[in-house]
Amino acid sequence: MKIVKSTCWLILVLLGFLVGLSAFGCARESRVTVIKLGHGLDVTHSVHKAMVYMAERVAEKSGGKMRIDIYPSEQLGSERECLELLQIGSLGMTKVSTSVIEQFDPAFKVLGLPYLFRDEEHKFKVLEGEIGQRLLLGSEEYRLRGVTFYDAGSRSFYTKEKPVLTPDDLTGMKIRVQESATAMEMVRALGGSPTPIAWGELYTALQQGVVDGAENNPPSFYLSRHYEVCKHYALDGHTSVPDVVLISTVVWNSLSPGNQALLMEAAAESFEYQKIKWKESTEEALAGAVEAGVEVFYPDKSLFREKVAGMYEAFRDNQEIYQLIQDIKAVE
Repeated sequence: MKIVKSTCWLILVLLGFLVGLSAFGCARESRVTVIKLGHGLDVTHSVHKAMVYMAERVAEKSGGKMRIDIYPSEQLGSERECLELLQIGSLGMTKVSTSVIEQFDPAFKVLGLPYLFRDEEHKFKVLEGEIGQRLLLGSEEYRLRGVTFYDAGSRSFYTKEKPVLTPDDLTGMKIRVQESATAMEMVRALGGSPTPIAWGELYTALQQGVVDGAENNPPSFYLSRHYEVCKHYALDGHTSVPDVVLISTVVWNSLSPGNQALLMEAAAESFEYQKIKWKESTEEALAGAVEAGVEVFYPDKSLFREKVAGMYEAFRDNQEIYQLIQDIKAVE
């Protein structure tokens, strides 16, 4: 099985490389710069809609001389696979959770820490301020350049058999997490058993009992139809892990300064657009889940916050991340 999977992935990389070459070859002939953007979300997701908006703004600002072609729903690979394609320049852009990019750039671990932000206002001040820019540009040494963050709300636990009202309820439960060391450590600290599973495989894993539950924001929970399997959703809001749009440094460096500037302008505008869409989709998702028979709970967050407090001290010996934590806390 591993051999087959490795072979398939090699074929995907080679195909992606050829597609990338083809796209830029056409760009030279027609004088249109084409960037391919692959991601894992469904087309109904507000984050996908924000990327469509970004592509529209790029086309408008460039007078049609620059185009972003979007491939959703893991057409070009999982989040990790898309990041690897970016690093070799065979894919132009991608959108991933910052929990996934921490495998490439460890500084992003800070955004996966539970209860990092005091409130939504604090979160946006961090992401849109100097700290956010520091993180976006810091990944360049890994051949990945951050373009913009997108709001991904707060992540909470949804489960099949019983709700998670206190950390003790997680004891003995297998909880799906992203491929993130920080997310796995958080679930362990709360008493659960973290199980990394690719997003596209999660519905089946829940159905078959591979895991007892998962954790995510309301739109992702609803649009993935995970509510068909998990009827308990406890809004503990343990993390506010944002999404991030990245561009391959190979592709970025091939763009003219003018195209670089208009891409960043369009991305910033799409972030503002996405904030509005996110609020709308969150309200719709919770209403839809309740209508489908899901019980929504509001547990005491302080019980969860106490259990994960030690995760912050664990970074005391990591000067870069510990300083980031202090800087984020100091943002007013």
